Amino acid sequence: MPKLKTHKGAAARFRQTGTGKFVRMKGHRSHIRRTKHAKVRRLFSRKIASAPVDRKKLKSVMPYGAA
Repeated sequence: MPKLKTHKGAAARFRQTGTGKFVRMKGHRSHIRRTKHAKVRRLFSRKIASAPVDRKKLKSVMPYGAA
């Protein structure tokens, strides 16, 4: 059986935790940053978990996780 390929676009945007969850960064964080409040800019730097319904699709595009 050949190796499965990782989707590089997904690997750049998602990381897999040790428990199998996928975490991602929030979007729209680099556009017009000076006019955003400090609290909003601070919240953009956090990683958040992706939706559980997307886990099956992410598992298929990243079969070995992302390093």
